[in-house]
Amino acid sequence: MTPGMVHYDLAPQVCEHRQRILDAVYQAHPERFVRQPPQAPQLQQEVWINKPVPSEKDSH
Repeated sequence: MTPGMVHYDLAPQVCEHRQRILDAVYQAHPERFVRQPPQAPQLQQEVWINKPVPSEKDSH
């Protein structure tokens, strides 16, 4: 997801759209997927570049 998709709350719709595309591809060519139908990645609850480390005073 791009930051804009997340910021403007478009990420859930994008995930749903991606899953519909994957479902259509699976319906058209199930032989390409030997283990299971493809699944779009789930949205993460948190994503960090440099996650802050809680200090001792933050825990009180």
